[in-house]
Amino acid sequence: MMASPTLPAGEASVSPLPLAEMPPVTAWLSDMDGVLVRENRALPGAQQFLDALERKGMPFLVLTNNSIFTNRDLSARLARSGLTVPEERIWTSANATAAFLTQQSPASTAYVIGEAGLTTALHGAGYVMTDQDPEYVILGETRTYDFNAITRAIRLIEGGAKFIATNPDVNGPSDEARCRRPAPSPP
Repeated sequence: MMASPTLPAGEASVSPLPLAEMPPVTAWLSDMDGVLVRENRALPGAQQFLDALERKGMPFLVLTNNSIFTNRDLSARLARSGLTVPEERIWTSANATAAFLTQQSPASTAYVIGEAGLTTALHGAGYVMTDQDPEYVILGETRTYDFNAITRAIRLIEGGAKFIATNPDVNGPSDEARCRRPAPSPP
């Protein structure tokens, strides 16, 4: 194998296998937002795709980096859009955060800026929400950010709390338009 100029010295690039040589698919992961739904509308072909997975007995998870809603809420929202996805087939950034924190420090404490999806997942992982000397400060998505809560989070981080964010996105889709971070001002 030849070394690739984009890889660190000593590492070789590997060409992908031709499709015919790939092992069979045994499970499926699909993003939710922009793949199956846009806002509250199912995208064309989404339910047919989910039905095909079910017919084949293919295990699948629908993923989202949205931590606002619980799995049950998301399942109901998807149903209103015409998609059938049981709550146990949904994995959110809140679920991932709770699973990660369970591995790092089981049943610990956290100061949380977020909504029901995040707090429910953290409670399910045995975490206690507190603003007094938490081990972690966790920032999730919310429809309303509070200056006092953000200030408190900053002070707790300065005091030694570990900081976790559930979603690194700097912009997000909206029916009104795409919300974007403003461009930096020239120096």
